[in-house]
Amino acid sequence: MSVSTAIALVLALVSTTLTNIAYLREHDAAAELPVLSLRRPLQSARILLSDRSWMLGFAMETGGFLLYAAALALASLALVQSIAAGGIGVLAFVSAHVARRRLSRRELSGVLLSVLGLAALGVSLVGGSGEGGSGTTRAILLWLAVTAAVAALLVVAGRRFGFVAVAYGLAGGLFFSIGDISTKVATQGGVRAAFVLPLIVGYTLGTALLQIGYQVGGALTVAGLATLLTNALPIAAGTVVLDEPVPSGAFGALRVIAFAAVTIGAVLLARPEKPAEARRAGSMRPDGAAT
Repeated sequence: MSVSTAIALVLALVSTTLTNIAYLREHDAAAELPVLSLRRPLQSARILLSDRSWMLGFAMETGGFLLYAAALALASLALVQSIAAGGIGVLAFVSAHVARRRLSRRELSGVLLSVLGLAALGVSLVGGSGEGGSGTTRAILLWLAVTAAVAALLVVAGRRFGFVAVAYGLAGGLFFSIGDISTKVATQGGVRAAFVLPLIVGYTLGTALLQIGYQVGGALTVAGLATLLTNALPIAAGTVVLDEPVPSGAFGALRVIAFAAVTIGAVLLARPEKPAEARRAGSMRPDGAAT
């Protein structure tokens, strides 16, 4: 493993820890604010920006992003994202501590599986480089467009069928994945620096959707589902559209298992809404505002 890859992994670990703690602070702040809505973006933005507690969480998230971008400049998207996937364990432990409750058996299993996956990933690095590929611009744009379309469909379905928190968490994760993939592509420089535009759009819409989701669902539900897709899709995109290599032989198999472990761990931690949260989501108007 090269020095640059090792530095990237450390940056990614610090980044995901900071980001997931920021999610919890943002959730607690957003839950106490007046109703936010995508139909009133300027008013919603003013509400968020005027709250010091939320701004502190957002500043932490921004710091996490800068570290993440630095990691992507040094290593492959799939490799950095697999480290980020383990951050959901931080989210689970801190959220349980704040709520003064114990992790359930399922949540604890998710944490342990994520940790084991990260350990397996570390071992797999012995067998190959962490450098990434580039892929074709057409394939990347198609991937981003399909992701955005699915996110939009989820928002519409969530409003119509009353699963607002889940839908907004998933859609937020999809838009965050657009931002993550665009960040990696933009760091390649040249004409691909133009991918800073979908980067901004992805992170802006992802952040907005999560704040609305936080007002009707728990942090681990909304941010957990978002984190699941934020990590799983870039890992897949790294191989499918960016042509990032996977080591051959036993180390290659171990890396695939590691990716699968952190993803399954995230699924276990992204528990469904509690009945009380579901009832509250069901009382929302289609625009995400309370009735």
